[in-house]
Amino acid sequence: MFGLSADVLIGRILVIFLGIPIHEWAHGWVAHLLGDETPKLQGRLSLNPFVHLDPIGTLSILLTGFGWGRAARVNPYRMTRVSNPRTGMALSALAGPVSNIIQALILALPFRLGLLAMLEASMAYRLAQVLFAAIAVNIGLAAFNLLPIPPLDGSRVLAGLAPRRVGDFIESLEPYAVYILLFVLFLLPRLGLDLVSLMVNPLQQFFYRILLF
Repeated sequence: MFGLSADVLIGRILVIFLGIPIHEWAHGWVAHLLGDETPKLQGRLSLNPFVHLDPIGTLSILLTGFGWGRAARVNPYRMTRVSNPRTGMALSALAGPVSNIIQALILALPFRLGLLAMLEASMAYRLAQVLFAAIAVNIGLAAFNLLPIPPLDGSRVLAGLAPRRVGDFIESLEPYAVYILLFVLFLLPRLGLDLVSLMVNPLQQFFYRILLF
């Protein structure tokens, strides 16, 4: 498919059926722990992939290695176990990218522990391709979602950590979040400023160094 090897496709499918569902479940699970019943009422406290997958985002992962799930809805004002709704929202938002980093860490264990050396060479090579493809997508998802750009998780984490005035400003951008993201993703690169690559690439390299080297 589009010049991709079967091993890379298997790695990406692994993320579709584990990485994306766990990412979205993690958002809802943390919100639930903090007192918000919204994810439970919407059936999002499940690891069933089909509850969390977005058709276009899923296809995008298969074809490009980058995509998204169906956003889990949470209500920070129902997170009564924290004193500040923005803190609750930040914790729930952070849970998604952290889940992808943890998954990448687990997938990297065969490299770090030298387990692939115990396999026959061709089998080790194929398994390495599968694992690396899955690690790459998980790291990409984590790094991209940590960007402080609405509506990404990073913007909600920043709003929870920043002074109130900054948090107010970030929240005021939420109605325009989709347009901001489209502008940053597609228009800015045409103007010669690929802001996403400038921010994501260092994060990806940081995670790769921690996980694989």
